[in-house]
Amino acid sequence: MVANSSFLQMFARSPVKPMQQHIEKAHACAMELVPFFDAVLAKDWEKAEQIQLRISDLEHQADELKRGVRAHLPKSLFMPVPRTDLLELLRMQDRIANKAKDIAGIMTGRQMEIPDGIASLVTEYVQGSLAVTEQAVRALNELDELVATGFRGREADTVGEMIDELDRLEHEADRREREIRHALFDVEKDLPPIDVMFLYKVIEWIGELADRAQQVGSRLQLLLAR
Repeated sequence: MVANSSFLQMFARSPVKPMQQHIEKAHACAMELVPFFDAVLAKDWEKAEQIQLRISDLEHQADELKRGVRAHLPKSLFMPVPRTDLLELLRMQDRIANKAKDIAGIMTGRQMEIPDGIASLVTEYVQGSLAVTEQAVRALNELDELVATGFRGREADTVGEMIDELDRLEHEADRREREIRHALFDVEKDLPPIDVMFLYKVIEWIGELADRAQQVGSRLQLLLAR
């Protein structure tokens, strides 16, 4: 009851604050992939399973926040940000947490091992994709200031620069994805075909973390353009 009361108080102040709380939770969920992949590379499946459970719990917490936002988001025409835009932002943010849960779930369930030849590339790729989600958090945390300034002036310029950096980081994550796909192609003949298939799927999903974060930036950019 107290937690729900606090949530409603946040909405009374600004519908933006719960959105910021949600993306921070989604990012926290994704950040657990760093120790998760460390455990996978060390073949420490007990630790990997513990982290996978933490990721699942954080994803559940993000879902609770998402449901709270949807239930309490005002339908008023006088909201500072269109309701449809906030709901679209929420959908993109939620996919970050969902994808982190998917990655940890499939890798733990199959006890997927990373070939030594691409291990360092995987570590860099994960960190690069998470840098994009972190930048999305930074940008969205400026949304309340944007509302206060009417999406104009120095604050709008600052957020525009943040979105440009977010796009740069996402392009870098794309480059890493191409690099790791080529590296896996070079060694896949020495691996069981079913393992190769799932490795490509995990590589794709790690890239989707960055894609979803960039989409958060794209929605903010649309707000700036209005």
